[in-house]
Amino acid sequence: MNSHELNQELLRRREQVRQGEGMDAAARQHAKGKLTARERIDRLLDRGSFQEVDPYIVHRHSAFGIDERRVPGDSVVVGLGRIMGRKVAIAAQDFTIIGGSFSEAHAQKVCKVLDLAISSGIPFIFLNDSVGARIQEGVWSLAGYAELFWRNSQASGVIPQISIMLGPCAGGSVYSPGLTDFVIMTEGISHMFITGPEVIKTVTGEEVDLETLGGAHTHASISGVAHLVAADEDEAFAITRRLLSYLPSNNAAPPARLPPDDDPTRADPVLDTLVPLEDTQSYDIREAIVRIFDLGSFFEVHARFAPNAVVGFARLHGEVVGVIANQPAWLAGVLDIDASDKIARFVRFCDAFHIPLITFVDCPGFMPGTVQEHGGIIRHGAKIVYAYSEATVPKVCVITRKAYGGAYIVMSSKQIRTDLVYAWPTAEIAVMGAEGAVNILYRKQLAEAEHPEEVRAQFIAEYRERFGSPYSAAASGHVDDVILPSETRARLIAALDFLRDKQAPSLPKKHGCMPL
Repeated sequence: MNSHELNQELLRRREQVRQGEGMDAAARQHAKGKLTARERIDRLLDRGSFQEVDPYIVHRHSAFGIDERRVPGDSVVVGLGRIMGRKVAIAAQDFTIIGGSFSEAHAQKVCKVLDLAISSGIPFIFLNDSVGARIQEGVWSLAGYAELFWRNSQASGVIPQISIMLGPCAGGSVYSPGLTDFVIMTEGISHMFITGPEVIKTVTGEEVDLETLGGAHTHASISGVAHLVAADEDEAFAITRRLLSYLPSNNAAPPARLPPDDDPTRADPVLDTLVPLEDTQSYDIREAIVRIFDLGSFFEVHARFAPNAVVGFARLHGEVVGVIANQPAWLAGVLDIDASDKIARFVRFCDAFHIPLITFVDCPGFMPGTVQEHGGIIRHGAKIVYAYSEATVPKVCVITRKAYGGAYIVMSSKQIRTDLVYAWPTAEIAVMGAEGAVNILYRKQLAEAEHPEEVRAQFIAEYRERFGSPYSAAASGHVDDVILPSETRARLIAALDFLRDKQAPSLPKKHGCMPL
């Protein structure tokens, strides 16, 4: 062959790689309302930025006639590219090739590009659409999964890892998304489960459909596996791009700071009357968040799961922060098992990637009852105090209303080394609510009183003045200052400016043992 012929042979092989199993296979994918792997990469990445890796790898097995289905690149497309100019590593499972099944070669490709991501310090994005392990390869497929899971674990806290679910993900394959930082599911086409409906029916007799078992709604609102939900693939890619805009490329780089376009001294008077004076009335903490942080910057994650807590990213004068808040509009903002897990996981992610933490507290305590106690609320609630105590990033807390008992302690209190704690004039900081405390402290006096309700009201007022007032906590140094709600934005911006170069020494140890 001459040079021209060699070059033509290369171009022919490239086209063969791009075609995969052919136009019919792509048409079948489209008929299911899904894009092909390469179409997905083209839509997510900046135009022309994709650099493919390992396009010619084929599997090396022959059992059950699998040797007759060797396609260049096998069942996954991997490589490097850019999103909004930022470098990323990407893998996209190709359902048109043997159902996107996870083979030894498939694992080799994904692991190689994840290794490149770790060594280069760039985010890793995995587009999932696969029937699971390639049964015809036996232990080789399972070993490939183990290699990937090990790398997911090693990459944790080093580079951001995002899983976008664009089809089925079953059996052991679900543990790779489960090990990544964020899972984005797509309504109608994505499903995740350890055991499918048929096996469940055979083993337990329970009948359940795919959507109920492992659809986007289930994992976003019940299991908490999914952090974000998209209506379709294009929205999933848009969510991914926005999420990445808040994240650093790795744990040695700061989050991207944008030129501020919002007045740092902006004081919103609505905040001054947002919290009802009657502590039994609710309000939406999101209204405070969107008014305090840079306008339009709040990006909530895990919104459907444990709605009694709110977590997400925002910007303060252009800088990225992690926002954690109790939500009085749902179960009065009480902490339960799911809310504890949600908060602790988010705090630990932010700390791993140098994202400062801003916490808003309005919580009456932990959820009472046998369901919560038997479910392990003690160990789940302990995750919050562990996460905040472990975190070394700048931490600022704002107590908007109730901060009672254990909830006061775990929600970024001064004693677990929060740098600055502010309170609004509506803040109540106490072991418990005034009504419950009076019933315990003055049980005898109330029983003997001629007009117990009048006496109770007097005791409640005295208790609130003595223990519930933010000025009592400020007098003892447990609160650094009492501020007007409308001053919060300016005070937070100033606080983070002073804390930017915070140094937090830690004890020498391999790692702690977080309660699970």
